[in-house]
Amino acid sequence: MRIGLYPGTFDPITLGHLDIIKRGCVLVDRLVIAVAINEGKGPLFGLDERVAMVEAEAGKIMASTGTEIVVHPFDNLLIHCAHDVGAQIILRGLRAVADFEYEYQMVGMNRALDASIETVFLMAEAKFQPIASKLVKEIARLGGDVSKFVTPEVRAHLEARLAR
Repeated sequence: MRIGLYPGTFDPITLGHLDIIKRGCVLVDRLVIAVAINEGKGPLFGLDERVAMVEAEAGKIMASTGTEIVVHPFDNLLIHCAHDVGAQIILRGLRAVADFEYEYQMVGMNRALDASIETVFLMAEAKFQPIASKLVKEIARLGGDVSKFVTPEVRAHLEARLAR
C-alpha cells in the first residue's frame, strides 16, 4: 500500500490545499493529512478546530476519489510523523519559486534523516497559486470576501471566529 503524507498547518484549509489533496489521491492508496500543532505560528484556529475542518473537507474528497484519507495531528519532526503513519511519500504543494527554495532545503534535511522517504512536489493549479492561508486570514480580518479562496464551510468558521 502506498501511503502519502501531506503536512501543513491548515490555518485554515484553503481551496489550494484541497487541490493538492485531490491530486495527491491519484498517487497513493492512503493519504494522511498531517496537521501541525505549530503554536509558534500563532494559529487563528486551535488544533481541534483545524483537524475538524480538514476532516470535513477531506471527507468530501475521500467520497469522490475512493482514496482513504486520514487526518493526523503532529508536533514532532516530519520524518518521525512519516514513520508513525507508515508513509513512504511526502506530498508538498508549490505555488511559486519562493516555495521551492524553502521546500528544497526541507527535502535535503529530510533526506539526510531518512533517504527512504521520497518527497513529491505538486504544482498548484494556476487559479490557486496566489492563495495562502496567511493572506486569507488577513483578508477575512479586514472584512474582505474570502469565498474565492475557501469553501463555504471554512468561510463560515472564519467569519464566526472574527466576528466583531
